[in-house]
Amino acid sequence: MKRRFHSIQRKGSALGVFLPLLAFATGVAAAPAHIGNFASDSEALPDPWQLIQFDQRVPATRYQALRWDGHAAVEATANASMALLARPLAIDLQATPVLCWMWRVEGMLQKADLRQKTGDDYAARVYVTFSLPSQALDLGLRMKLALGRSLYGASVPDAAVNYVWDNKHPVGTRAFNAYTDRAAMVVQRSGKEQVGRWVGERANVLADATKAFGPLPFKASQLAVASDTDNTGEQVRAGFAELHFVGADEPCQFSGSTAP
Repeated sequence: MKRRFHSIQRKGSALGVFLPLLAFATGVAAAPAHIGNFASDSEALPDPWQLIQFDQRVPATRYQALRWDGHAAVEATANASMALLARPLAIDLQATPVLCWMWRVEGMLQKADLRQKTGDDYAARVYVTFSLPSQALDLGLRMKLALGRSLYGASVPDAAVNYVWDNKHPVGTRAFNAYTDRAAMVVQRSGKEQVGRWVGERANVLADATKAFGPLPFKASQLAVASDTDNTGEQVRAGFAELHFVGADEPCQFSGSTAP
């Protein structure tokens, strides 16, 4: 089993599905799979989004739907808290492997450090989980996953990739989570330069999963957003909007002008 995704890089280093199988077979671009529409007349979160807590002893981050600077978004408010806002996925990663989203943070965490368990907190993160066939997992890993699910519930995934807005490490830093080598961390954005405004992102989820865990038959099973401050005890507010999957060579389809 691969133990490391990448060592921490030094500073300066560099679903619903809309006809994806037909598009893949014919060469026609797959239609984007929009999975993060938070448009709502109230603060209630739309189905099928739900709150997931791994540890009931830890206060849950609070989530609500709202219009935020013109975006139909979800707001995360964390105060020494942790919980994922998650929904199931049913997409074809071969046809639409690229995840697009917009996010913003209203401040930076001061004590976070993705290398340490005590610093495993993020102002914002987008979390994609995968299921794998049992034959792709060795016996030791199957036993480890079974133990994890007995302690933290069925939401513990076979593998996951986290895109994080970090406080200190440079963009492009890759490492496994301080608690588990089944969760790969990718620093998608870092620092306070763009605090307080919406930023568009795109990431090839299939490529990042393959880089982390090897060429396996990944099946995307869940997507989550989170603000996470239970280890550092800090406070932060973040927003997420316009999450969708597109083909590898297709542009993101944001409602505004931001288009990475």
